[in-house]
Amino acid sequence: MARKLTLNVDENIIEKAKVYASETGRSLSGLVENYLKNLVEEHHPENSQKEKITKLAGKIQIPEDFDEEKILREYFEEKHLK
Repeated sequence: MARKLTLNVDENIIEKAKVYASETGRSLSGLVENYLKNLVEEHHPENSQKEKITKLAGKIQIPEDFDEEKILREYFEEKHLK
């Protein structure tokens, strides 16, 4: 859910950021949001990894006849016996 946020930022920075946002096809709000998101993820990396894994869950379809042991055996045979 997006919420409005009022910030006080140096005028020159705002103008340069607007130009950058325009040149890269993004909004100023998007740039600020992405920066804050990255800042938070750096401070709490375990949360961001967990979120990414959770988002991926359910997107990968594993065939019903998938044999993990067979795949691993073939992998290790290829790696170590040839």
